Amino acid sequence: MARAAVSRGLSPRLTWRVGRLVEARDETPTARTLVLEVAGWPGHLAGQHVDVRLTAEDGYQASRSYSLAAPGDGERVELTVQRVPDGEVSAYLVETYRTGDPVEVRGPVGGWFVWRPADTAPVLLVAGGSGIVPLMAMIRARRAAGSRVPFRLICSARTPDDLFYADELRRRVRDDAGLDVAYVWTRQAPPEWPGPPRRISVADVNTHGWPPDLAPTCYVCGPTGFVEAVADVLVALGHDPRRIRTERFGPTGG
Repeated sequence: MARAAVSRGLSPRLTWRVGRLVEARDETPTARTLVLEVAGWPGHLAGQHVDVRLTAEDGYQASRSYSLAAPGDGERVELTVQRVPDGEVSAYLVETYRTGDPVEVRGPVGGWFVWRPADTAPVLLVAGGSGIVPLMAMIRARRAAGSRVPFRLICSARTPDDLFYADELRRRVRDDAGLDVAYVWTRQAPPEWPGPPRRISVADVNTHGWPPDLAPTCYVCGPTGFVEAVADVLVALGHDPRRIRTERFGPTGG
């Protein structure tokens, strides 16, 4: 049985715990989902993140933050890691990390960029690239809780090959009543796609999002420029800034 999420979504006193890889699967040629077993894990909410620390034999340490990709499930923690150029931690986790190997994990972190099954407002999720990871945790949490809250996801990716969770998203649109997904391709669109690749626009958010008079909660995650642009669009369309929650990352990502 899944352990209850941390009370009120707040992080407990943060301590490093040892996690061991129990399952891994490729999402794209450069991204990998990791399922860790972390003894003593206190539980977490969809949208929170963790710190992962590696320690070399000579004592050198490197740590990075990664969003949790799935809702709480006992002592299991699921991450999806995108390998970034010259990334010490991401390269190891994507290319070298093997079943049974340890890493240190600290968290969960964050109490604002979270979705709780008790929330009743419609939800708009807008993802740029690997920013889909915490939003996918929310989609999975909705299904696990049997929630009927309507969700809409707008997902921007460079190409279809760069899209995380592609098969699962197709399946969930078919099976999860109340979930709608729209895509924006920025470098290469599928052959049958109507129109050339482009960046996300006001028309995308206006067409595939919720009207502001429904007072949806909006979650936007991705690179800094993407997040700022989408947040500005939402405000310009009349959404309450207090209902726009953002999480962003820079070139070294997390």
